[in-house]
Amino acid sequence: MKTSILSIALLLCGLSSSAQTIQRTAGNPVFPGWYADPEGIIFNKRFYIYPTFSAPYEKQVFLDAFSSEDMITWKKHPAILDTAAIKWAKRAVWAPSIIEKDKKYYLFFGANDIQNDREKGGIGVAVSDSPEGPFKDHLGKPLIDKFHNGAQPIDQFVFKDKDGQHYLFYGGWKHCNVAKLNKDFTGFIPFEDGTIFREITPENYVEGPFMFIRNGKYYFMWSEGGWTGPNYSVAYAVADSPFGPFKRVGKILQQDPQVARGAGHHSVIQVPGKDQWFIVYHRRPLTETDGNHRETCIDIMTFNDKGEINPVKITKEGVGPVTLK
Repeated sequence: MKTSILSIALLLCGLSSSAQTIQRTAGNPVFPGWYADPEGIIFNKRFYIYPTFSAPYEKQVFLDAFSSEDMITWKKHPAILDTAAIKWAKRAVWAPSIIEKDKKYYLFFGANDIQNDREKGGIGVAVSDSPEGPFKDHLGKPLIDKFHNGAQPIDQFVFKDKDGQHYLFYGGWKHCNVAKLNKDFTGFIPFEDGTIFREITPENYVEGPFMFIRNGKYYFMWSEGGWTGPNYSVAYAVADSPFGPFKRVGKILQQDPQVARGAGHHSVIQVPGKDQWFIVYHRRPLTETDGNHRETCIDIMTFNDKGEINPVKITKEGVGPVTLK
């Protein structure tokens, strides 16, 4: 009898140890619910993710956020922004991008999915004293409400350059523009040639621009394919300037038929002071056929000796714990 009890105790101990080992990774998706277009960023030594609520357009009237101290356990911050605070936004609130400036947090977002210059909507800006909101309308109107160079005003990404200048990269419909933001994010500063919106569209670009700097080089990334299809994916280019020219290097994130479909519309998080990188993206489970059934995931992103991004292995396990000092 004692032997049996001892055996059971050892077995339970082993199971407990195994469970603890399993829990050392976040698992993908990193939080429950249908969420897409995630922007990952670090504020105040916490990881944050700002995604699109993935649902029919008429139900996309708010944005949630999520935060974590270790990339394993995520806390939900519901409805940090909604259309009650943004009077001109009615639906299709998409692809948030956020940045801190002068102790305030500026959240850029797309709304209304406008199809031409006569419709009301486009890219807006909201502001808050906290990364967890609530956010209020910064302008009372869209920041960009027209098509320029063929780019639908959606999928905005705000980027701070090495000299402190902020730029807005954006664009759907297979066109991407960059514009130079003014100091209070109420408008734009013209480029030297007098233009405000400069097209930088690389080969195969569809939507979802993102940029980061590594070893002095500008890595420009974007999504290719159709957002409801299995061919949705991420490619990139490298340049010496945030304006390019951007020659496509190749695809680094895509579906794995054994794991998930439609992996795309991503962002990147670098651990401060380290050459440690993570890609935050959405994908569709193999069991789902609804285009809006997308979930947010995180996997490791690495580089080879030439500075090229290695193809990302999408996983069910996700990443291990990461703490910020």
